[in-house]
Amino acid sequence: MQRRTFISFLGGAAAAWPLRLRAQSSAMPVLGILHSASRGYFAQFAAAVAQGMKEAGYVEGENVAIEYRWAEGHYERLAGLVADLVSRRVAVIFAAGGTDPAKTTKAATATIPIVFVAATDPVKQGLVASLNRPGGNVTGVSLLASAIDAKKLALLRELVPNAATIGALINPHYPAAKSQADEVQAAAKQLGVRAIMLSASSEGEIDAAFKSLVQQGAGSLLVATDPFLLSRREQLVALAAQDRIPAIYPQRELVTTGGLISYGPHFADGYRQAGVYIGRILAGAKPAELPVMQPTKFELVLNLKTAKTLGITIPDRLLALADEVIE
Repeated sequence: MQRRTFISFLGGAAAAWPLRLRAQSSAMPVLGILHSASRGYFAQFAAAVAQGMKEAGYVEGENVAIEYRWAEGHYERLAGLVADLVSRRVAVIFAAGGTDPAKTTKAATATIPIVFVAATDPVKQGLVASLNRPGGNVTGVSLLASAIDAKKLALLRELVPNAATIGALINPHYPAAKSQADEVQAAAKQLGVRAIMLSASSEGEIDAAFKSLVQQGAGSLLVATDPFLLSRREQLVALAAQDRIPAIYPQRELVTTGGLISYGPHFADGYRQAGVYIGRILAGAKPAELPVMQPTKFELVLNLKTAKTLGITIPDRLLALADEVIE
């Protein structure tokens, strides 16, 4: 049963704008969007960002133009992409997909306002001075998705209690990779299970990680938060189904794709909140005076069809806790 609805992605090409708006477009403020992943990954959140901006009075093509830059999972490209946006004198830069885009942008400019969406602690990462008073030219949304791997592991253990060995798939290039691995190891020890740490930062490495997972006899899998890994949701879900591996993900979109279970913040709402901040800054608000927002709720999503295929009976407690159950 669906308890949440998606906002359909709506967009219009510049070619469809009225001629009068085209003539005015050069005078519009320009928003630069920098993302560590791909256009395809961002597409699932584009409508949410647009909705947030609209709530603050800004609509692409009407009173703001947008320049997009994609790192395609190659973090080393971020500096060049940021330099290009800075040279174009954009009014605001929206840096999303982990903390690296925001950190790279902050290093490149102290004057252009920056709005981020990141899964790690922005204070520990040096993005802001504090959550309530960010200071400087940076603010945004901290989803904290990278800090709940222990909770995800406990949910996975409850769902697959006979799995004595649990795999954890982590992108070693993700800024919080080490803390993710440490949290998983500590949680596994507390739960009395063995944790296998698997690394992947490319499609081929994901394939190899699943082969290793099977060879080492893992009974379930935790996929850590990372924009690249989450952008490969079809591949991850297909491999988990092929190898009959129960897996937990940090983002609901993998469960709607056919994954078994997810637990984490509502990413789309985080992107919507970032859109609101973008609009407020375009209207004159200062980033230093906008507190970093955090999720007020984490959602649990279950896929009954996938559970049935895997031969798993979902405990009544988890069914009762679930925010959405896909049948």
